[in-house]
Amino acid sequence: MSKYPKIFVFDTNVLLHDHKCLDHFQENDIVIPIIVLEELDKFKKGNDQINFNAREFARELDKILGDKMLDGWIGMGPGRGRLKVEMGHPFPEVMQDSFYEDTPDHRILVVAQYMKENNPDRQVILITKDVNLRIKAKALSIQAQDYLTDKVKEESIVSLSKGIVKLNRVAPQTMARLYQTPEGLSSKDIRLKGAHANQYYILRNNNGTAMARYEASTRRLVPVSSHRAYGISPRNTEQNFALDALLNPNISLVSLTGIAGTGKTLLALAAALAQEDEYDQILLARPVIPLKNQEMGFLPGDIKEKLAPYMLPLMDNLSVIKGQLKSNSREFIRIEEMLKNEKLLISPLAYIRGRSLSKVFFIVDESQNLTPHEVKTIITRAGEGSKLVFTGDIHQIDQPYLDMHSNGLTYLTDKMLGQELFAHINLVKGERSRLAEVAGTIL
Repeated sequence: MSKYPKIFVFDTNVLLHDHKCLDHFQENDIVIPIIVLEELDKFKKGNDQINFNAREFARELDKILGDKMLDGWIGMGPGRGRLKVEMGHPFPEVMQDSFYEDTPDHRILVVAQYMKENNPDRQVILITKDVNLRIKAKALSIQAQDYLTDKVKEESIVSLSKGIVKLNRVAPQTMARLYQTPEGLSSKDIRLKGAHANQYYILRNNNGTAMARYEASTRRLVPVSSHRAYGISPRNTEQNFALDALLNPNISLVSLTGIAGTGKTLLALAAALAQEDEYDQILLARPVIPLKNQEMGFLPGDIKEKLAPYMLPLMDNLSVIKGQLKSNSREFIRIEEMLKNEKLLISPLAYIRGRSLSKVFFIVDESQNLTPHEVKTIITRAGEGSKLVFTGDIHQIDQPYLDMHSNGLTYLTDKMLGQELFAHINLVKGERSRLAEVAGTIL
């Protein structure tokens, strides 16, 4: 192991993922290939988070530079290493024989190779969120790593997937006290290991089961009753726990994870409608991720018509709720009224960003396709009286530079777990159909 600080070579996707990335490498040195700045320039215009990150990184870099020239290494401040923008270099022979195209990725590899050859006493590491580029680098004997700052550890993923805790062989008298006393069970009644705020429990014995939630402020297990919301009844215990969190006014942030068909979005929407008197607006949003890299500009029609296909899953869930109601019922008519006056608004997430979210029930669907920074941006816009619900399947990600360890939904759940205003429920059993459950599990 070298006694000298490491040299990290950055790919463009790292800067676009986290514009504060320069702050997370301690005393080590950072190299930014000039082609990365060229690529970054292409993303500076636009209203999406990736465009914001491009602009913010440019400002961060300009702040570090001040009036200094970038013709060599420059210091980044106390406790931090140095920074260098490296110009382009000719392709070495091994790369000429291996790569026929002159692409930005290959130019970044050239810079990493150049830094390695000219710093034999230093550890040179390429940092990129592009898996394929990491493989290419390793084929050239260049060390390569993912950007690890906001990645969630594997053991945390396992813990989040378990979610609900099952307590077996609970004494009948203890189970009875859970419902006989409004304040539930104390730590003297039942011993809990590793309990955190709003952890849900299933208590079992030979006589039956009971549902409970850990209330951190009182350090007690409180009973969870059976819920129903706007014509939707839970079909399993996990769904009932989800409704309990969604209907609890003391819980202002909820994450619901699970495979397709487990009812995440449906339950969130039903709970929102059941509480519509408490909020000025109900917002349903999802990131627009075109399939097969098909740009929206190729779709026919105006902007609403272009976006309509991406909002269909949300409309489908609303149709399920309306299908449970009679067309002349007050609830059915109220849904139509809310849609008409936009108290109930279904919209792409890009249209929601920048708004102030006061007294809003905000459901963010498919949030596994958001970065941690995007999720943070959304939550920090929440005003008084708002409730935010993030739903998604961390095993089904459509963004090329995110995975189950680095997406915003996983990051949010891992960091917020244990906060009294937060609850997480992992839905396991698919309820859309037997076929959908089997496909979601084994395919």
